[in-house]
Amino acid sequence: MSPSAGPPADAELLRQHVAGDPEAFGELFRRHRDRLWAVALRTLGDPEEAADALQDGMLSAFRRAGDFRGDAAVTTWLHRIVVNACLDRLRRRAARPATLAGGTESLEALVSHREGPDTAAKLDIDAALLVLPPPQRAALVLVDMLGFSVADAAAILEISPGTVKSRCARSRARLLPYLEHLRGNQAAPGRVSPQGGDV
Repeated sequence: MSPSAGPPADAELLRQHVAGDPEAFGELFRRHRDRLWAVALRTLGDPEEAADALQDGMLSAFRRAGDFRGDAAVTTWLHRIVVNACLDRLRRRAARPATLAGGTESLEALVSHREGPDTAAKLDIDAALLVLPPPQRAALVLVDMLGFSVADAAAILEISPGTVKSRCARSRARLLPYLEHLRGNQAAPGRVSPQGGDV
Protein backbone atom coordinates (compact mmCIF):
# COMPACT_ATOMS: atom_id res chain seq x y z
CA MET A 1 0.00 0.00 0.00
CA SER A 2 1.42 3.40 -0.93
CA PRO A 3 1.73 6.09 1.78
CA SER A 4 -0.89 8.24 0.06
CA ALA A 5 -3.49 5.47 -0.03
CA GLY A 6 -4.71 6.16 3.51
CA PRO A 7 -5.68 3.63 6.15
CA PRO A 8 -7.30 0.40 4.97
CA ALA A 9 -11.06 0.07 5.21
CA ASP A 10 -12.56 -2.06 7.96
CA ALA A 11 -13.45 -4.83 5.52
CA GLU A 12 -9.88 -4.87 4.20
CA LEU A 13 -8.48 -5.16 7.73
CA LEU A 14 -10.82 -8.06 8.40
CA ARG A 15 -9.75 -9.72 5.14
CA GLN A 16 -6.08 -9.23 6.07
CA HIS A 17 -6.75 -10.79 9.48
CA VAL A 18 -8.38 -13.83 7.90
CA ALA A 19 -5.39 -14.09 5.53
CA GLY A 20 -3.06 -14.28 8.51
CA ASP A 21 -1.92 -10.70 9.15
CA PRO A 22 -1.13 -10.63 12.89
CA GLU A 23 -1.65 -6.85 13.19
CA ALA A 24 -4.89 -6.35 11.26
CA PHE A 25 -7.45 -7.34 13.90
CA GLY A 26 -5.72 -5.26 16.57
CA GLU A 27 -5.93 -2.22 14.32
CA LEU A 28 -9.61 -2.92 13.64
CA PHE A 29 -10.30 -3.18 17.36
CA ARG A 30 -8.40 0.03 18.16
CA ARG A 31 -10.46 1.83 15.54
CA HIS A 32 -13.78 0.88 17.17
CA ARG A 33 -12.98 0.11 20.81
CA ASP A 34 -14.33 3.35 22.29
CA ARG A 35 -17.80 2.83 20.83
CA LEU A 36 -17.77 -0.89 21.60
CA TRP A 37 -16.74 -0.18 25.19
CA ALA A 38 -19.47 2.46 25.52
CA VAL A 39 -22.21 0.09 24.38
CA ALA A 40 -20.98 -2.66 26.70
CA LEU A 41 -20.71 -0.35 29.69
CA ARG A 42 -24.08 1.32 29.24
CA THR A 43 -25.84 -1.96 28.50
CA LEU A 44 -24.40 -3.79 31.51
CA GLY A 45 -23.92 -0.93 33.96
CA ASP A 46 -20.84 -2.53 35.51
CA PRO A 47 -17.26 -1.89 34.33
CA GLU A 48 -15.98 -5.37 35.16
CA GLU A 49 -18.87 -7.11 33.41
CA ALA A 50 -18.54 -4.71 30.47
CA ALA A 51 -14.82 -5.48 30.14
CA ASP A 52 -15.54 -9.21 30.22
CA ALA A 53 -18.33 -8.87 27.64
CA LEU A 54 -16.12 -6.78 25.38
CA GLN A 55 -13.34 -9.36 25.66
CA ASP A 56 -15.77 -12.21 24.97
CA GLY A 57 -17.16 -10.36 21.98
CA MET A 58 -13.76 -9.55 20.50
CA LEU A 59 -12.54 -13.13 20.96
CA SER A 60 -15.65 -14.31 19.17
CA ALA A 61 -15.12 -11.80 16.35
CA PHE A 62 -11.43 -12.78 16.09
CA ARG A 63 -12.35 -16.44 15.71
CA ARG A 64 -15.39 -15.95 13.48
CA ALA A 65 -13.90 -13.38 11.12
CA GLY A 66 -13.88 -15.92 8.32
CA ASP A 67 -17.68 -16.18 8.58
CA PHE A 68 -18.17 -12.47 7.83
CA ARG A 69 -20.04 -12.24 4.54
CA GLY A 70 -20.26 -8.48 4.07
CA ASP A 71 -24.06 -8.29 4.37
CA ALA A 72 -23.56 -5.46 6.89
CA ALA A 73 -20.77 -3.01 7.68
CA VAL A 74 -17.92 -4.44 9.73
CA THR A 75 -18.69 -1.98 12.53
CA THR A 76 -22.31 -3.20 12.61
CA TRP A 77 -21.08 -6.79 12.79
CA LEU A 78 -18.69 -5.96 15.66
CA HIS A 79 -21.38 -4.11 17.60
CA ARG A 80 -23.81 -7.00 17.07
CA ILE A 81 -21.31 -9.46 18.57
CA VAL A 82 -20.63 -7.22 21.60
CA VAL A 83 -24.33 -6.52 22.19
CA ASN A 84 -25.04 -10.26 22.05
CA ALA A 85 -22.25 -10.89 24.57
CA CYS A 86 -23.84 -8.26 26.85
CA LEU A 87 -27.33 -9.73 26.47
CA ASP A 88 -25.96 -13.20 27.30
CA ARG A 89 -24.54 -11.80 30.53
CA LEU A 90 -27.77 -10.01 31.37
CA ARG A 91 -29.74 -13.22 30.84
CA ARG A 92 -27.36 -15.11 33.13
CA ARG A 93 -27.60 -12.33 35.70
CA ALA A 94 -31.41 -12.42 35.60
CA ALA A 95 -31.30 -16.15 36.35
CA ARG A 96 -29.47 -15.44 39.61
CA PRO A 97 -31.31 -14.09 42.67
CA ALA A 98 -28.97 -11.10 43.11
CA THR A 99 -28.64 -8.36 40.53
CA LEU A 100 -26.12 -5.59 40.05
CA ALA A 101 -25.18 -3.84 43.29
CA GLY A 102 -27.19 -6.21 45.44
CA GLY A 103 -30.76 -6.46 44.19
CA THR A 104 -33.67 -4.37 43.01
CA GLU A 105 -33.19 -2.04 45.96
CA SER A 106 -29.90 -1.02 44.35
CA LEU A 107 -31.82 1.46 42.19
CA GLU A 108 -32.44 3.58 45.27
CA ALA A 109 -28.99 2.86 46.70
CA LEU A 110 -27.18 3.95 43.56
CA VAL A 111 -29.03 7.22 43.12
CA SER A 112 -28.36 8.17 46.75
CA HIS A 113 -24.55 8.18 46.30
CA ARG A 114 -24.00 11.53 44.60
CA GLU A 115 -20.96 13.74 44.23
CA GLY A 116 -22.38 16.58 42.17
CA PRO A 117 -25.10 17.36 39.62
CA ASP A 118 -23.45 15.64 36.65
CA THR A 119 -22.42 12.60 38.68
CA ALA A 120 -25.88 12.40 40.21
CA ALA A 121 -27.55 12.54 36.81
CA LYS A 122 -25.28 9.83 35.40
CA LEU A 123 -25.88 7.58 38.41
CA ASP A 124 -29.62 8.17 38.13
CA ILE A 125 -29.62 7.13 34.48
CA ASP A 126 -27.33 4.13 34.96
CA ALA A 127 -29.39 2.95 37.92
CA ALA A 128 -32.70 3.47 36.15
CA LEU A 129 -31.49 1.40 33.20
CA LEU A 130 -31.40 -1.60 35.53
CA VAL A 131 -35.22 -1.72 35.59
CA LEU A 132 -35.43 -2.34 31.83
CA PRO A 133 -35.57 -5.80 30.27
CA PRO A 134 -32.30 -6.47 28.39
CA PRO A 135 -33.77 -6.19 24.85
CA GLN A 136 -35.31 -2.79 25.64
CA ARG A 137 -32.15 -1.61 27.36
CA ALA A 138 -29.98 -2.54 24.38
CA ALA A 139 -32.21 -0.64 21.96
CA LEU A 140 -32.35 2.46 24.16
CA VAL A 141 -28.58 2.50 24.75
CA LEU A 142 -27.85 2.28 21.03
CA VAL A 143 -30.35 4.91 19.90
CA ASP A 144 -30.66 7.43 22.75
CA MET A 145 -27.27 7.17 24.41
CA LEU A 146 -24.86 6.30 21.62
CA GLY A 147 -26.67 8.07 18.78
CA PHE A 148 -27.12 5.18 16.38
CA SER A 149 -29.90 5.61 13.85
CA VAL A 150 -32.93 3.37 14.21
CA ALA A 151 -31.85 1.55 11.02
CA ASP A 152 -28.33 0.94 12.33
CA ALA A 153 -29.63 -0.21 15.72
CA ALA A 154 -32.01 -2.59 13.94
CA ALA A 155 -29.10 -4.05 11.95
CA ILE A 156 -27.00 -4.48 15.10
CA LEU A 157 -29.85 -6.11 17.04
CA GLU A 158 -31.12 -8.06 14.00
CA ILE A 159 -34.69 -6.85 14.49
CA SER A 160 -36.94 -4.57 12.46
CA PRO A 161 -36.75 -0.77 12.73
CA GLY A 162 -40.32 -0.80 14.01
CA THR A 163 -39.31 -3.10 16.85
CA VAL A 164 -36.41 -0.78 17.74
CA LYS A 165 -38.82 2.17 17.85
CA SER A 166 -41.34 0.36 20.02
CA ARG A 167 -38.65 -0.90 22.42
CA CYS A 168 -37.24 2.60 22.75
CA ALA A 169 -40.70 4.08 23.31
CA ARG A 170 -41.54 1.51 26.00
CA SER A 171 -38.15 2.09 27.63
CA ARG A 172 -38.61 5.86 27.75
CA ALA A 173 -42.07 5.49 29.22
CA ARG A 174 -40.79 3.11 31.85
CA LEU A 175 -37.79 5.29 32.76
CA LEU A 176 -39.65 8.61 32.88
CA PRO A 177 -40.79 8.28 36.52
CA TYR A 178 -37.17 7.68 37.58
CA LEU A 179 -35.70 10.48 35.48
CA GLU A 180 -38.40 13.17 35.54
CA HIS A 181 -36.23 15.30 37.85
CA LEU A 182 -33.50 15.45 35.14
CA ARG A 183 -35.64 17.03 32.43
CA GLY A 184 -34.23 20.47 33.11
CA ASN A 185 -30.63 19.25 33.22
CA GLN A 186 -29.59 19.63 29.59
CA ALA A 187 -25.92 19.10 30.41
CA ALA A 188 -26.30 15.74 32.11
CA PRO A 189 -24.02 13.12 30.54
CA GLY A 190 -25.81 10.31 28.79
CA ARG A 191 -29.13 12.05 29.26
CA VAL A 192 -32.16 10.11 28.08
CA SER A 193 -34.67 12.40 26.48
CA PRO A 194 -38.28 11.32 27.10
CA GLN A 195 -38.94 12.14 23.47
CA GLY A 196 -35.73 10.48 22.29
CA GLY A 197 -33.63 11.51 19.38
CA ASP A 198 -33.94 9.41 16.31
CA VAL A 199 -37.30 7.82 16.67
